[in-house]
Amino acid sequence: MTKPATTIRTEMRQRRQALVDDEREQASAAICSHILRSPLFMRARRIALFLPNDGEIDISPLLHTAWQRKKHCFLPVLSAHGKKLFFAPVTPESSMRNNQFGIPEPVALKRAIHMPRQLDLVLTPLVAFDKSGNRIGMGGGYYDRSFGFLRRHQHWLQPRLVGIGYDFQQVRQIPSQAWDVPLTGAFTEQGYYKF
Repeated sequence: MTKPATTIRTEMRQRRQALVDDEREQASAAICSHILRSPLFMRARRIALFLPNDGEIDISPLLHTAWQRKKHCFLPVLSAHGKKLFFAPVTPESSMRNNQFGIPEPVALKRAIHMPRQLDLVLTPLVAFDKSGNRIGMGGGYYDRSFGFLRRHQHWLQPRLVGIGYDFQQVRQIPSQAWDVPLTGAFTEQGYYKF
């Protein structure tokens, strides 16, 4: 029997938070290495990343390499109403401020903000995922609302929505809802899962 999403979320967050710093750092290094060698990353020009929160994998080391390779990097920012995500450019000179959840966001002019459709690759945090590409996040629905167009338009090839997590976060099955947007794949410390 499939566990409810709330149960899976609670269990996985507890496991993630229980990791020691060495375990987090080793997993982060392995995942960043897999991403850097991935054709998804190599081909992408506009890449959205995230800063870690609540025990998530830290992929911020990718920023330096991406900037060296002349890629345009973005971080999620909450919309004024807090219902969707937009993406602000991030550079070494970017000023940051915390959003309502205490997560740093780049301070950017409105004209510099990108819509989800303008990105090539979106590396997204997750709490759990399954082999069908279903994802459980923190429960706010931000990614599902922001990338809902991918669900409605099967021919839409970009952006690629790729989850980032620990290998133990893969579960047998996640109950899916009509509004859920499936992942293209997921990176863990063990490699890349394509869905």
